Amino acid sequence: MAGRVYLRGGLPRDARREGLDPSEELLRGGKASEVKAVRFRGGDAMRRNPFARCLTRIGWLAASGLGAAVLCVAAAFGQGPTRPADPWLDYAAVEYDILPNITYAVGNNVELKLDLYLPKARGAPKPVVMLFHGGGWVAGQKERNVLQLLPYLRLGWAAVNVEYRVARQSPAPAAVEDCRCALRWVYTHAQQYGFDVGKIVLTGGSAGGHLALITGFLPERSVFDRQCPTDDAVRWRSDQEPAVRAAAIVNWYGITDVADLLEGANAKHYAIEWFGSMPNRLELARELSPIQYVRPGLPPVITIHGDQDDIVPYSQAVRLHQALDKAGVPNKLVTIPGGKHGGFDKETMVRAFEQIRGFLRQNGFPVE
Repeated sequence: MAGRVYLRGGLPRDARREGLDPSEELLRGGKASEVKAVRFRGGDAMRRNPFARCLTRIGWLAASGLGAAVLCVAAAFGQGPTRPADPWLDYAAVEYDILPNITYAVGNNVELKLDLYLPKARGAPKPVVMLFHGGGWVAGQKERNVLQLLPYLRLGWAAVNVEYRVARQSPAPAAVEDCRCALRWVYTHAQQYGFDVGKIVLTGGSAGGHLALITGFLPERSVFDRQCPTDDAVRWRSDQEPAVRAAAIVNWYGITDVADLLEGANAKHYAIEWFGSMPNRLELARELSPIQYVRPGLPPVITIHGDQDDIVPYSQAVRLHQALDKAGVPNKLVTIPGGKHGGFDKETMVRAFEQIRGFLRQNGFPVE
């Protein structure tokens, strides 16, 4: 079911300017050293930054890593998508087992980690949401995105929060390879953790939105799957690998045409950094562009994008919407009038998640 929706009211806020997400500053052209200073300097900045205050108050939790990140990200934002953050986190703490930093693959001697959020009441297999963080393929951490999982946890779903290699660790297409391996890992471990592989939702924002799209759009057996752990007997026989498929994609202002950002009027420094100086970068960029894979039979896609986005052009969302319509793929474009690159206020987030829930319900997901 195709559609296009404009959310009125609720203009963006730029919470990231207070150091909550340095990866977004990098996308805007800031230097890593400058961003670090914004994040950790003392005085007024420390008092204004609830994330830093929280880390100071519960420093004893730092050794646990994920626990501190969950609590402090929530404190920094002060709210979840549809209600205050604390009740959501209380619910997650009581109703979920959280298994952090499980290795799902190894790439270039880097152990690739993911975090699992599993309902304590297992029962029948659960729908699962896989979250890929943003950061322009050059920065970002999975721990900074935990609030994006909370609406799905409230539905009783399982969740997988995925780390992947960024540009400083390995250039393109490493991030795509990693996310495909994470999807294969979910398939391989479905019985162990109670995943319903027929109801996998991929989601992410910015570069994470791109990774959700390309992971879900690539063929069920792809050349980008070759590095994924598998049985040695079939490692080089892609036709014997299990086919993997997502059931829906929730794309928050993600890149849909990578080549468009590599050269020309829309060129972005983060895309250039991801590819570096490789001679075939434009050809590879096309191979990593979700819009190149649009065809009938793709998973349903809902896109949320601000029409004043200065980091990922809104036109990319429109082009994807039009291409999916033409291919007969169920999709919806939710436009945030005046919206920039994320940082939307509470009212806008509430309305956006209402659209997401409705879209998932229409496409066969158990959404109350």
